[in-house]
Amino acid sequence: MDSAPHSGDYNREFDDKAMAKTSTTAPPPVIAASYEEALGELDRLVATMEAGQLPLDRLLESYKRGADLLNFCRSRLESVEEQVKVLEDGQLKAWAPR
Repeated sequence: MDSAPHSGDYNREFDDKAMAKTSTTAPPPVIAASYEEALGELDRLVATMEAGQLPLDRLLESYKRGADLLNFCRSRLESVEEQVKVLEDGQLKAWAPR
């Protein structure tokens, strides 16, 4: 009987290690509570990234989080724009402060 591990056993062991490595990192929250909160977090992320002091892994995580926040903000703005169109009887009018 052969005591050497089979290639299938090695792959399963490798996959288990990879899974353990990736599952220990908790994902960041996906959605912010409000547009203002998302915008504030996005501003802080940009400032931190522009400082150039983040390690590569954190830089990539920050970039991904920033993209999620940007999409959230855009979605909220589009939603508000649609509500304004409804309020203005289907026509988007220029807002003029009084």
